[in-house]
Amino acid sequence: MVKQRVYVDTSVIGGCFDEEFAEWSTALFKEFRAGSKIAVISDLTRLELERAPERVRNILTTVPEDFIENVSLGGEAQALARRYIQEKVVAAKHIVDARHIAIATVERADVLASWNFKEIVNLDRIRAFNAVNLKMGYPLLEIRSPREVLHEKEI
Repeated sequence: MVKQRVYVDTSVIGGCFDEEFAEWSTALFKEFRAGSKIAVISDLTRLELERAPERVRNILTTVPEDFIENVSLGGEAQALARRYIQEKVVAAKHIVDARHIAIATVERADVLASWNFKEIVNLDRIRAFNAVNLKMGYPLLEIRSPREVLHEKEI
């Protein structure tokens, strides 16, 4: 069985300690630890984590390396992120969000998980990101909250 590759942005990791999101972020990381899903972690996410509290930074250390796929913000993803800005999917001040989407797209993650409902997990933006993706020859990217990414079973 092919394991689902889930790109997680920093909000999902920090969500493990947020009252509103902890149940779902923690459950998703439980699936990563069990190896039922692969956590796709970018160098951009790791850079953002450097500024986070230690307990947030340590979340990734609980996932076995075999169940983490490390990816990077390369030139192709940078160009795609700039295109999102040019096409006014997000404002230039949200370039980091555009870069997360671009990395997940270029790396062909199965889904990007985020708690950022304003700039990322937003139906209008999802459609706009994917319109640019299709225009540029990339596949559609599933963008969901961690709650939507979990297996349908009792937590």
